[in-house]
Amino acid sequence: MLEKKLTVAIVMPVYNEKNYIAEVVKRVMDTGVPTELIIIDDCSKDGTRDELQCIKKGWSYKNCILKVVLHAKNAGKGAALRTGFKNVTADIVIIQDADFEYDPKDYPKLLQPIFDGKADVVFGSRFLGDSHRVLFFWHMLGNKCLTFVSNMLSNLNLTDMETGYKAFKMDVLGKINLKSDRFGFEPEITAKVAKTRCRIYETSISYSGRTYEEGKKISWKDGIAAFWHIVRFNLFS
Repeated sequence: MLEKKLTVAIVMPVYNEKNYIAEVVKRVMDTGVPTELIIIDDCSKDGTRDELQCIKKGWSYKNCILKVVLHAKNAGKGAALRTGFKNVTADIVIIQDADFEYDPKDYPKLLQPIFDGKADVVFGSRFLGDSHRVLFFWHMLGNKCLTFVSNMLSNLNLTDMETGYKAFKMDVLGKINLKSDRFGFEPEITAKVAKTRCRIYETSISYSGRTYEEGKKISWKDGIAAFWHIVRFNLFS
């Protein structure tokens, strides 16, 4: 059983996830982990905002504060996360995508190294041995190439830099000035936490990737841009 020694905020960027958002929130809250859930809607156009209003009206989790922030225009995942981080008052923050690719049941794995006093930042790796949905060879290869280049420049030995599951102590995250608006957030935060010399851990997580028909948004163009972000934030920032 995971012992809660510190308060935990879940920051969830959302864009056009009407069909998933209510169930994702339920799965997050069923863990009993968060003391804050901060949802940032990045100007959804598919009815997600109506779903969020229903979630707010029916909120019944007395041990967790719900905050919903609405962007007036679409600004990207990185911008949504910056908004979310500004609203965190807890000791630790976990990033949670608003789909079923990452399982909130893995929160204990992300949190335990921090609770044990061993880590300041924890990466959840999709490539360390837990179960995963079998999809997209070229995506997997691209992720590993990006991680390899990132490791060379940051002098880390991560297996999955691009993972969407990351946990941070807020006293570390609060010292980092983030700039990326879109999916450049992953290489940027990796480069910048490496420069802080904080204690970084990696743990296995399960993963159920989506197809594009199911709503996956990241594309090959974001992969190409990620190489530039790795170089930019490791060498020039």
